[in-house]
Amino acid sequence: MPQTIHRGYKVLVDEASAAIETIPAADAVAAFPNGNVGCDDVVLVDLRDPREREREGKIPGAFHCPRGMLEFWIDPDSPYAKPVFQQDRKFVFFCAGGLRSALAAKTAQDMGLKPVAHIEGGFSAWRRAGGAVEPAEPHPPAKSPR
Repeated sequence: MPQTIHRGYKVLVDEASAAIETIPAADAVAAFPNGNVGCDDVVLVDLRDPREREREGKIPGAFHCPRGMLEFWIDPDSPYAKPVFQQDRKFVFFCAGGLRSALAAKTAQDMGLKPVAHIEGGFSAWRRAGGAVEPAEPHPPAKSPR
């Protein structure tokens, strides 16, 4: 029997968006013209998968936190906690298109991290708005066993 989903991703994203700060991409570019380089009070958090970063590039100075590790990296009691999330700074999340980052910002806010926001439209909108982008360093291909 197929599953019946009662609250799909669109509802979850809409609920998250209603509860968090959303920064239009053009405003984010104006606020951070060099990406996260030189920002002492804000951390841009890139939630994209490493393959997305290799393919599309990255915002200079953004902290990379794969979405699947977010809760573990935020929680200071986690064995995976990252010191960056223990700092008194604003955390601005982004993903490729703004859906994962809305959910992530809401989760982070629910966990007690504050202040948080997300970039509307994500990395794609950032790039379209003329934001700084640097190419990611591709990983070397895996060596085949001999």
